[in-house]
Amino acid sequence: MRRSIHRPPARLPGVLLLLASACAPGLASLNAQQPLPVSVQWDKVTVVSKTTPTLQVVVNPPLRPGQPLSVASYDALKALGADDVRYVPWLPYPRLAVAELEPPSPHKTSWDFTLIDPMMNDFLAATDGHPVIVNFSTIPAWLFKTPRPVTYPADPNQVDWNYTQGAELRDPSGSELGDYYARLVAWFVNGGFTDEHGVFHSSGHHDKLAWWEVLNEVDFEHNTTPQQYTARYDAIVSAVHRVSPQTKFVGLALASPGRDEKYFEYFLNPANHKPGIPLDMISYHFYASPASGETLDQWQYTFFDQEAGFLNTVRYIEAIRKRLAPATKTDLDELGVILPSDNKPGDNVPPPAAYWNLAGALYADLFIELSRLQIDIVGESQLVGYPSQFPSVSMMDWIANRPNARFWVLKLIRDSFHPGDKLVETSVASADLSAQAFLAPTGRRLLLVNKRNREIAVSLPDAATAAVLAVDTDTADNPARQLALAGATLKLEPFAVAVVSW
Repeated sequence: MRRSIHRPPARLPGVLLLLASACAPGLASLNAQQPLPVSVQWDKVTVVSKTTPTLQVVVNPPLRPGQPLSVASYDALKALGADDVRYVPWLPYPRLAVAELEPPSPHKTSWDFTLIDPMMNDFLAATDGHPVIVNFSTIPAWLFKTPRPVTYPADPNQVDWNYTQGAELRDPSGSELGDYYARLVAWFVNGGFTDEHGVFHSSGHHDKLAWWEVLNEVDFEHNTTPQQYTARYDAIVSAVHRVSPQTKFVGLALASPGRDEKYFEYFLNPANHKPGIPLDMISYHFYASPASGETLDQWQYTFFDQEAGFLNTVRYIEAIRKRLAPATKTDLDELGVILPSDNKPGDNVPPPAAYWNLAGALYADLFIELSRLQIDIVGESQLVGYPSQFPSVSMMDWIANRPNARFWVLKLIRDSFHPGDKLVETSVASADLSAQAFLAPTGRRLLLVNKRNREIAVSLPDAATAAVLAVDTDTADNPARQLALAGATLKLEPFAVAVVSW
């Protein structure tokens, strides 16, 4: 992948010149002891940020109430105070994700929220006062045509990767599918619902669900065509809107957006939807995925090379969106890294400690790039992973029951940058360091990301008035620390993410 080398412009009025040490490719005048130039033109606004940094919470057994990791995770989530957190009860735990596991019989239904409610309650308590995005992504298997009834484990904590089966709904009109989701939403927002036999089920819930995301990774779970997905989206949105008119909707949630441009072309065209169906927001995902056998020294290049390819995909999708549905927002709600060892025997062997900083640096760099593109929501994946359930994607240390560096990077960004901040012209003299300056109502801020497994030093003008917070290899599983300046020089540890404030 061709790397972009940003060279500093000539000095102009209002230009702040930052200098950092390390040797940059193509800059013969620099050596290992000389700083890398970074320039900021505070008087040249390039774009106004629309971007909310946030995360997703995937339902896993360690998040069940009373579990030590659950308590620590939701304490951290509450302290974070993020908007638009995505909550996903999902595929491998049918009893934790599906509220009606059996088809209605002539005399009764199987609606049961006994295990679902306590987990949802904990999530909503931790995000109280903030809008959330909810996605009960797993469709009851009995709604599909299958050769035989689909079974599921009696133990709610037992993984079942085979629950999702079938591609064709047994009710091709989608009415039955829409009714399931309408009742599910009504349980949370309207105090209950009336079931298929006219029996009212009371919940006592009157929650506010700002966003409902319709299904997840549809191309993966059901081999769904764009036409099928759009029809199911319309059926679900129509039904849910009747019981929760204030809720807005997120569509697609694609796992492989670079291979699925046909979904965007079809779904974002209002002519392909029923009249009155809103296209409030679309979503899709990105995970860096290194090859087996690579080490940290290779990962530091692989992650950012793959990010560059993903950003090209984002630009392409944005062009489609602006052409077909310019009022539709974009949520990139699963961003992270999946190591090749995940979900395989031996995935309980942790990666090098610096991996968590590198993965955090990738998220910080994505935040910079996606802010420049005015993406609305940038969601880090995911709050809790652990051996057998994508441990490399976790933002919590599942042994020590505390946040890791990936979480602390998100918190540093969440506390420092907000929609409405003005991005100003910022250029970097090397691909090894990313930088973006922001003008916020509270002052000037500069986000720095060391993308390499070595120290980089930055020389700060106005150092006497600068304050620096950083998440780096020295902070480990602790919050961002205050960095001291040696004169005007700021030293960034490997994979450090730092915010300079004036």
